[in-house]
Amino acid sequence: MGTRWFRQGGGLAALVVLLLAMCAASVSLGAGTLSWSDLAGGGGQGERAWRLLMVSRVPRTLALLLAGMSLAVAGLIMQMLVRNRYVEPSTAGTIEAATLGILVVTLLAPDTSMIGKMAVATGFALAGTLVFLALLRRVPLRTPFIVPLIGLILGGVIHAATTFLAVRYDLMQSLHAWTTGDFSGVLRGRYELLWIGFALAGAAYLAADRYTVAGMGREFAANLGLNHARLTLAGLLIVSAISAVVVVTAGAIPFLGLIVPNAVSLVMGDNMRRSIPWVAALGGMFVLGCDILGRLVIHPYEVPIGTVVGVLGSVLFLCLLRIRRNRGG
Repeated sequence: MGTRWFRQGGGLAALVVLLLAMCAASVSLGAGTLSWSDLAGGGGQGERAWRLLMVSRVPRTLALLLAGMSLAVAGLIMQMLVRNRYVEPSTAGTIEAATLGILVVTLLAPDTSMIGKMAVATGFALAGTLVFLALLRRVPLRTPFIVPLIGLILGGVIHAATTFLAVRYDLMQSLHAWTTGDFSGVLRGRYELLWIGFALAGAAYLAADRYTVAGMGREFAANLGLNHARLTLAGLLIVSAISAVVVVTAGAIPFLGLIVPNAVSLVMGDNMRRSIPWVAALGGMFVLGCDILGRLVIHPYEVPIGTVVGVLGSVLFLCLLRIRRNRGG
């Protein structure tokens, strides 16, 4: 009975309540002092408190939520399309290709708007992901771990080329900002592109049943009348755009699209329509939790969220591997 209640919505409702509590904690935390009594009062002090809340704290919390939700859903889509649980944008060369795209547009057209940079980064990310899929078709995949290994090698090659260009044109500081997730500079007016990623995640939910079928293979999808190639291209475009939006706004966040979908699949299975709300909520919660931890460790300074997610994510992923191996055994 408890498991049935958990799967039919009770668990998700509890997760949303916990997520809202973490949002309140995130809004309350920061280097500057924010008093809720000042918000209720008036005068200059109340005005300063409201400005701090609306210009910095709320935008940062929303950015964390949107990035976490969209990246987690992007990881789930990629795993379904590639049919491998160990693939996500940062293990398929997608993030590295998006970073290369941002560097190229910065070199060739430095005055390009954020939307323009996002579009170029999306194109590069899509191209990098297509190269990854082309490599998978030409390499014998004897174990599931070969797939992410190929992606990591491809990502390393792309990152090496990106680093060479950055060193050559004195852009290493900018490259560091794009490759290390950090929300400390997020303010009102600097995070709104992330709503595009959230909208794309919503579009993926609308097509969730199709992606569930696509995850069963090309032949199975074709037998049900689905255009597998077109569905794959649309899914990869969603993944590439989400990756580009997050990299342009806050930098790369590793492991997120790997850990959260794997954790959800252990409980909910491979049904995307049922899994996406869980994946989105857990993705937002994980990013919020890592950001709060990074702000508390050396308060009033902070550890970049990319570092915190990298450390915690590697540990959690090893735990998930152990659980899957025990279940398989």
